[in-house]
Amino acid sequence: MSTTVNIKKMKKAVTDERKDELQLFQYQTGLKYKDLGLLNLAFIHRSYANESGSPHLNNERLEFLGDSVLGLVVCEYLYDRLPQRKEGYLAKVKSFAVSEDSLAEVALKLKIDNFILIGKGEEASGGRYKKALLADCMEAVIGSYYLDAGYKSVKKFVMAIIKPVVENIIQDRYQKDYKTMLQEFVQKRFKSYPRYILKDKTGPDHDRVFWMSVEINGAEYGPGKGKNKKQAEQKAAEAAYMKLTAGENTDDDSDDDSDEIDE
Repeated sequence: MSTTVNIKKMKKAVTDERKDELQLFQYQTGLKYKDLGLLNLAFIHRSYANESGSPHLNNERLEFLGDSVLGLVVCEYLYDRLPQRKEGYLAKVKSFAVSEDSLAEVALKLKIDNFILIGKGEEASGGRYKKALLADCMEAVIGSYYLDAGYKSVKKFVMAIIKPVVENIIQDRYQKDYKTMLQEFVQKRFKSYPRYILKDKTGPDHDRVFWMSVEINGAEYGPGKGKNKKQAEQKAAEAAYMKLTAGENTDDDSDDDSDEIDE
C-alpha cells in the first residue's frame, strides 16, 4: 500500500479528541495546518506505529525532509548574517544549532513531548523525554509544515525557534557539545567514527570518577575524566577536537577576530 493511501487512511482515523490536541499545539506554536493528518503523522514514533499494526505510518520520512529544510534555513541565515566568516566557521555554528541537544531543548519549549505518540514500551523507558526522540520529532514537525504551508511559512517558523539558538552560539553563550562536534569532524575528515575507551574508574560507588580516551584513525586522545562516562567522554572529545582542529580554527578566524557581528 502506498504512503499516500496510508496518510489518507490516517487522516480519517484522527479522532475528535486528537484533533483537539492538535489544535492546542497549533495555538501554542502559532502554526496553521490545512491538513491535520500531516501534523499528526509528524508526532507518530515508529514504536507507536508498530504497535498499531501500521509500521510504515511513522514520522521518519518527515524527519528526513525536515532535517534538510532546517539545514537550508539555518545556512541561508548564517550566509547573510555572517558575510565575513569562512565556510568552516559557518559549518560549526550550523552543527551546534541543529544538534540533537539544541533541537531537543526547542522541542521541550514547544511542549512537543505532550503530543508525541509512542509505544507502551518506549513510554515505560522514558522515551517521551529522550533527546533523540524529541529532536527527531522536531524535525518531523518542520518537514510536515513545509509540505503543508510551503517554504516561506516554514522558514518563518524555523527562524522564530532557531534564531535565538544561533545568536547564542555566535555570541558564545552556549554549552559546546564536543562529542557531536568531534563525530561530525571525524566523519567528514576520516570517513569513520570516534571510538571511546574506558581507561579507568576510581573512587567509591557514591563518588566514582571515570577516565575515558577516544581513538580516532589509529590515534588515541585523552584521557578525560568526569563523574560519569558521559562527562569523561566529553572531556576526551574536547581534547581530541581541539588538537585536530587547532590549525583550522586559526584559519577560519584569520580575517575576523570577533565573534560578534554588527547588524
